[in-house]
Amino acid sequence: MGMKVYKRDTSGPCRSVFMVFELLGIKDVEYIQMNLIQREHFSEEYLKMNPQHTIPTLKDGDFVIWDSHAIVTYLVNQYAKDDSLYPKDPKKRAIVDQRLHFDNGVLFAALKTTMVPILYNGETAFRQENLDKIKEGYAFIEKFFSGPWLAGESITLADICCVSNISSLNEIFPIDKALYPKLSAWFERCSKQDFYIKKNLPGLQEFQELLKVKIVS
Repeated sequence: MGMKVYKRDTSGPCRSVFMVFELLGIKDVEYIQMNLIQREHFSEEYLKMNPQHTIPTLKDGDFVIWDSHAIVTYLVNQYAKDDSLYPKDPKKRAIVDQRLHFDNGVLFAALKTTMVPILYNGETAFRQENLDKIKEGYAFIEKFFSGPWLAGESITLADICCVSNISSLNEIFPIDKALYPKLSAWFERCSKQDFYIKKNLPGLQEFQELLKVKIVS
């Protein structure tokens, strides 16, 4: 029995799950597009699966899990051939986990706070206080790097989850190479990876088109 994932391609958290599917070679997946504007995520059927009415939600047989970070760690723990994406060593895993919590608590929080007024309140310009939160996130993550990747010398779930949201944030407030050289170089490395090109870029391009419609320049 294949998996089902309830998603929107413009969503950074959803795209992180797509990238992990790609890296793990998981192909038997049914992608179910959710229309949040029409409140499909509040349907009785969906709320039975996910009382928080969020996306993405993964259904793997009879098992249901939501929250992108919970989903990607489950996928690696269940299906990966090795632990390179999510190391079993307690100290290495702790670093990855810290980056994942940062992604959720800072990066995605900034993205959500910035986009909700645009998507649901009819605003046509970004609020300065929300752009300041994005800059703060960039400044923090600039200090995280001790190697080419966010949690060391190889790609982990930290890179996958963070780049999905940072790629969206970069469309809202472009990364300044002079202020954030390590972040900028890392983002460029990520953007050249096959999994990024195949599974993040298409949805990111949809996000770009969404901004063109919603934002008055």
